Amino acid sequence: MAFATVWNYCVPLTIITVACLVRTAHCQAVQAENVTVLEGGTAQISCRLQNYDGSIVVIQNPRRQTLFFNGTRALKDDRFQMVLFTPRLVRITLTNVSVWDEGGYFCQLYTDATHHQVATLSVLVPPETPAVEVKQEAVEGGEVELTCVSPRSKPAATLRWIRNGREIPGVVSQQDNGKTFSVSSTIRIPVERKDNGAALSCEAFHPALSGQKRIRHYRLDVYFAPTVRIVPPSGILREGDSLSLTCSVTGNPLPRNIQWSKINDTLPERAEISGPTFQISRLSQSHNGTYLCQAQNNYGRAADHYALLVYENVSVTTTVPPTPTTHPITSHPTTPTLLTPSFAPDPKDPGAVVETHSAVPYAVIGGVLALLVFTIICVLIVTIWCSVRQKGSYRTREPILAWY
Repeated sequence: MAFATVWNYCVPLTIITVACLVRTAHCQAVQAENVTVLEGGTAQISCRLQNYDGSIVVIQNPRRQTLFFNGTRALKDDRFQMVLFTPRLVRITLTNVSVWDEGGYFCQLYTDATHHQVATLSVLVPPETPAVEVKQEAVEGGEVELTCVSPRSKPAATLRWIRNGREIPGVVSQQDNGKTFSVSSTIRIPVERKDNGAALSCEAFHPALSGQKRIRHYRLDVYFAPTVRIVPPSGILREGDSLSLTCSVTGNPLPRNIQWSKINDTLPERAEISGPTFQISRLSQSHNGTYLCQAQNNYGRAADHYALLVYENVSVTTTVPPTPTTHPITSHPTTPTLLTPSFAPDPKDPGAVVETHSAVPYAVIGGVLALLVFTIICVLIVTIWCSVRQKGSYRTREPILAWY
């Protein structure tokens, strides 16, 4: 007889040919169908009869315990049910199949001699989504060891590591647990802080998944020391301005405590600290100095500094031109009079008072006087030198005139 194959959504069946049983002039035959089913599913075990003449039909489990005798239940296991008994087909079902139900189920036909055929029940155990185990923490500059584990499958699952669409070869190990297998795949990769948060995945393939795969996604958690940077304000700070500094901190784990301090001094009384933010209102030159921001975690510490320089406020000075006036001519000497300072409102800030002066150019007057003194001294030196030279020349000519 020809071999035939039957495929069901849940239960693939392969019909096998059995021997022809001869009783007197008739040829009786029984066929048993192999069954493959997923764990937890339902298996149909069928025995096909040819030229059946009413002989006894017995179905037994792999331990040779009789399940049914001519359609009558013999074993008290409610998972087995007789669903069909005809002269051509005997069929039973087994629900909630486990790997322990695997084996050969006997279809026996009792005639003058006992003959049987075996329907082999195979149970597939698909893998669950694999798990990722980390042997030790991933620290910047070191290596991390990752293990993908599929603890139970039948047959053994195939595992594969993927990063950025490329496979990472791993060391595969397999353990036989009796009816099922556990599989693991281990990889070792170097890590830097840029790898923190990098995505990897472990994929499990298995015949029971019908071309699908079970995927476990994993993100690298790389630990590294913090970095600190103070974000400075823009522009020049003058007395009365406000200072606001922000301490930008990175690290894994992220430092929880950020410390502000002033080098060689204590923080000003008006200093306000709120986490990474440091503020001082109404600056004065007493606030000048170097301020420090520090942060640390279990893998190191870092700091950054900011040098504060507060400039003195410059008063707004205006020159008041003299008002032309007419004065009578007198013989009395005139004495220069310095204008006293006066105060005028600031047009930009009506509430402020700006000091104004009639500008007396003291520096210019001093420079002119110095120049005059220097000129007089030079003239005196030249005059004295010329006088001495002339006197010497006269004395030299006097003996010559006497000789004549």
